Amino acid sequence: MHSNRIAAAAVTGAVISLLATTAPALADDVSVLTAGGQAVATGETISASIVPGAQAVFATAPAGANGMKCNTSSFSAVVTGNPVAPGAATLGSTLAVSNCTVSGVPGVTGVNSVTINNQPYATTVASDGTVTVTGTATAPISATLNLRSLLGSVTCVFVANGNSITGVADNTDNSIAFTDQQFNKTSGPAACVPNGYFTARYTPVVTAGGLPVVVS
Repeated sequence: MHSNRIAAAAVTGAVISLLATTAPALADDVSVLTAGGQAVATGETISASIVPGAQAVFATAPAGANGMKCNTSSFSAVVTGNPVAPGAATLGSTLAVSNCTVSGVPGVTGVNSVTINNQPYATTVASDGTVTVTGTATAPISATLNLRSLLGSVTCVFVANGNSITGVADNTDNSIAFTDQQFNKTSGPAACVPNGYFTARYTPVVTAGGLPVVVS
């Protein structure tokens, strides 16, 4: 009986050893947003600006040359959820624009100020790179432009078409880009154009510690 127990233990040990050497190692889970090889933590702020020489554009037509152009613009977001990929990270994002000029808009001679309303906005970054920014019925994605005109200052309010804008995250340069995202005028005189189309590229997107953010 004693020898049987020894034999059984030897067989069991051999089987366990065989399984340990032949079973594939489990890969570590990778979160949607990583920086420096680690998951970006909930509560972390990530941010980026347009590169020097670039502009954030609020054009009067898709890919148009006329409209408002801003030499300073930044994007920042606080991570509120960062699940294992594939999936979508959730954030609360804010946008800032300044140092703006206007051209090709009849009767408008300059920009006094631009205010982005109702921030932060609910934002998702999906594993495929799709960035979706969404407002609510009571707090839409909205911009207030105070412009100089031939008849004095005018105020124009625009709201994102469908209360949402969509961008693309690109790991090549750790960027987030928005292209021709439509805004519709909700109030303002005739000097305010009926629609505006927002285009900007923010890069590199980094953590507060300066590490580039990668989307997985």
